[in-house]
Amino acid sequence: QVQLVESGGGLAQPGGSLRLSCAASGFTFNNYAMSWARQAPGKGREWVSGIFSDGSNTYYQDSVKGRFTISRDNAKNTLYLQMNNLKAEDTVLYYCARGYQYRDFYGRGTQVTVSS
Repeated sequence: QVQLVESGGGLAQPGGSLRLSCAASGFTFNNYAMSWARQAPGKGREWVSGIFSDGSNTYYQDSVKGRFTISRDNAKNTLYLQMNNLKAEDTVLYYCARGYQYRDFYGRGTQVTVSS
């Protein structure tokens, strides 16, 4: 079955960095575009960034452009999100998702907290 397992969340200071990882299994990873999404308490889940199956194209929500970088290692079936210059408003639960414009599976999420 499809499994997406996120890791790498935690506590960071404003202006700091974190790198999220997502280990994928149960499907042919290099056949799918992938995304990161996030959700704040009491709000809907929002798309953050997407990447084509071969990594050739990447896309970002305006609020994270220039700060976050999505990448993937198809040999390791792993998706990444490098987050730099973190802000307090980045404090939310981050999810890995299969797909880009249409996302059909999500992981359970990893919490990112930005606080001094």
